[in-house]
Amino acid sequence: MVNFKTFDWEGLLIDAGVKALEIIGILIAFVIVKKIGSKVLDRTFLNISKRKNISEGRALTLHKLAENILSYSLIFILAASLFNAFGLPVASLIAGAGVVGLAIGFGAQGLVSDVVTGFFLLLEKQLDVNDYVTIGNIDGVVEAVGLRTTQLRSFDGTLNFIPNRDILTVRNHSRGSMRALVDIGIAYDEDIDHAIEVTQAVCDQMAAENPVIVEGPNVIGVQALGASDVVLRVIAKTENGEQWAVERDIRKAIKAAFDENGIEIPYPHQVMVHKNEQNLGKSRGNE
Repeated sequence: MVNFKTFDWEGLLIDAGVKALEIIGILIAFVIVKKIGSKVLDRTFLNISKRKNISEGRALTLHKLAENILSYSLIFILAASLFNAFGLPVASLIAGAGVVGLAIGFGAQGLVSDVVTGFFLLLEKQLDVNDYVTIGNIDGVVEAVGLRTTQLRSFDGTLNFIPNRDILTVRNHSRGSMRALVDIGIAYDEDIDHAIEVTQAVCDQMAAENPVIVEGPNVIGVQALGASDVVLRVIAKTENGEQWAVERDIRKAIKAAFDENGIEIPYPHQVMVHKNEQNLGKSRGNE
């Protein structure tokens, strides 16, 4: 039976205080090393992004991946230090990691598939941070590419976390020039040649004024004969990511030019027929 009167409370408190200070020191060192490591990575990848042989998106992709690896490594070192502080052998932690690895091998093949797929996504440069891509039925801008998940920001602000093993096809819209395409309809009564001439004049003016247009715009002719209109198609090549703005500008300019030249853009009309209830009653009475 423990005799509390003779128990060395002073020694216990001293040991507890020493352990507490040791743990606090480990945590402070962890925070300091993490901040220093993050700053070193920031400076390193800033210098890398300035080189001409690597794109900014690629540098950001590798930067985020390096930050993840640094965090995982520091967490493991922190756990090992805490084990040592409490007098537990680090071999126990390593053995535990081995058990976890065995569990992954037998029961979490999906995680292994994520890591392997993520590795090849990075190795083959299929996508980079800030690329506009379509993965499955989700499209958006890549925010991070990790070894387990890829983060995709949709245009409505939704952040999608996609397991790498589910990435079967990547449609990258951020590689090379993009095409701007505009279809605009004119009435059947209009002179098609005149409408094409007016449209091409608008396109020539935009090509001279808009520096993001790489090629065109050009009117390629009649695209379709609709139910109430003749559809003219305009195409252009733009710098990456500028195609939507160019399409909007082309539509606006063509609409203004058509108004100036009296060219009609057909639109649906509705005819409302109102029957006079008094006349309807008389008609029924005569019947």
